Parts: sequence; C-alpha cells; structure tokens
Amino acid sequence: MTTTPTPTHPAVDRVRAALDAAGATGEIRWLDDAATTAALAAEALGVPAGAIANSLVFTLDDEPILVLTSGAHRVDTAFLGARLGGTIGRASKDVVREATGQVIGGVAPVGHPAPVRTFVDTALAQHDVVWAAAGHAKTVFPTSYGELLRLTGGEPTPVEPE
Repeated sequence: MTTTPTPTHPAVDRVRAALDAAGATGEIRWLDDAATTAALAAEALGVPAGAIANSLVFTLDDEPILVLTSGAHRVDTAFLGARLGGTIGRASKDVVREATGQVIGGVAPVGHPAPVRTFVDTALAQHDVVWAAAGHAKTVFPTSYGELLRLTGGEPTPVEPE
C-alpha cells in the first residue's frame, strides 16, 4: 500500500502555524480542485454556501481590511462603509498579497505577515461549522463563528442590510 504525501505550500504552512498557536483544532483539508468561490467550496464539501466564510480584502479609505462574509450573500460596500465610517473599495491583487501574504482565491482569516483589521459577518453565526480557506485555493479548514472571532480578533458586523 502506498500513501500520497500531504501537499505543502508556504502560505498553508503559515496558516497551520497560526491555527496551532491559537489552539484551533480544525484540520486543514486539501481539495481535489481549486475552490475559488463559495459555491465551489460548498459543492466540494457538501455544505450550504452560507457555511463558507469568504475572506475578502477591501480597503477602508486607505487601510486594508479583511471581511469574512457568508458565502450566501455579497458584501454591500456602501452599507458596510457607512457602518464603519469610511469608504470601502475592492483591494487590488497586490494589496491583498501584501496585507495577507496570500493570493485571491485562497486567502485565510489567519497566517498574515501582520494583523489585518477584520470584520466577521454575523450571518456566519447561523452555522455550527464554518469553512474557511487555508492559504491556497485548494485548502479549507473547519471552524465556528465564535472561533473565527477569537482567531482573528474580528469585529462582528452585518455586511448587508437585514
């Protein structure tokens, strides 16, 4: 019997180290195919799209911020910007990589070179298990809403009007 070694990737290794340091127990799972959208991740895992925590980098005025949003909806940037007292714009791929050390499609909530101000969508609280990217488009890990708040120091907030 042969076993296939678990793939490695520097960004995934940094995420694993951050999860371990924070006492998170969810195992990083490598998927067969890239899951660059909530719909693809949900399909690969057999879970509702709302249980996927999309890690989206925006700018709040000139500051990069991370918004962990439920895959069941989109961030209303005008609404969220008004809540946060600034203007929200989509971050460029260079800003995403600089702020997180990761690339779009695999951005994890942790494992960044420095802390990134984070906002966690309150809609994620509806799910006992939430899945987040782990530093690569083929990786995810299970967590919970409460653990996401703890791991990231994130601020709970709705990201669209109720």
